[in-house]
Parts: sequence; C-alpha cells; structure tokens
Amino acid sequence: MPHLYIRGISVDQTKEISTQLVKDLARLCECGEDNFTLEVLNSTFVFDKNEVPAYPFIEVKWFDRGKAIQNQFAGIISKYVRSLGVPEVEVAFSAFLEADYYLNGKSFAEE
Repeated sequence: MPHLYIRGISVDQTKEISTQLVKDLARLCECGEDNFTLEVLNSTFVFDKNEVPAYPFIEVKWFDRGKAIQNQFAGIISKYVRSLGVPEVEVAFSAFLEADYYLNGKSFAEE
C-alpha cells in the first residue's frame, strides 16, 4: 500500500513511468516497491452531451505519512506525469486508519 488510482492517463503512458515512479515513491516512503499498486481506471467523461477527454487525476489511498511526505509524494507523481507531456495533473489523498484496514481478517492496528 499505497494505491494509486489513475484517470486521464493511458495504460501505455502509465507503463512508461511506472518503474522509476514506484522506485522514487518507495524510497520516499521507506517501504518496498511491491507495496505499491497502480490501477489505471477506464472511465468515460461527459460534458454538455459529448464525450470529452479525461482530465489527468491521480487518487492516492494510503496510511497517512504526514504533510511533508505527502507534499513530496504529490511532487514526484506530478513530475513523472508531466514528463509525459501532460500540462497539468491533480493529485488527491485519502488516508486509511490502520484500525480500519485489514489483511486476512486482521487489523493493521493489531500487533
């Protein structure tokens, strides 16, 4: 964990940046690269009766690591997405509480 839900960026674009992106994020979070999930969501966006291109938006679901790490994390994501020629990208965070997150029926808050 963290999970990155990616909209407005293609699977091929995500593949292009995925290796180094995850390496940099793992280094920042001091965790293994295998803790990360990148999911490219296929969505259809509609405005004024027309299908429109999706706006680049990355939603990060994770355990809170503090504002300083969060700011750096968003900066790393933005740097890699913008390296694809994307002029703007939005990043939003949702934090899980360890007590509310389970692996095989056991809360992460349990020792």
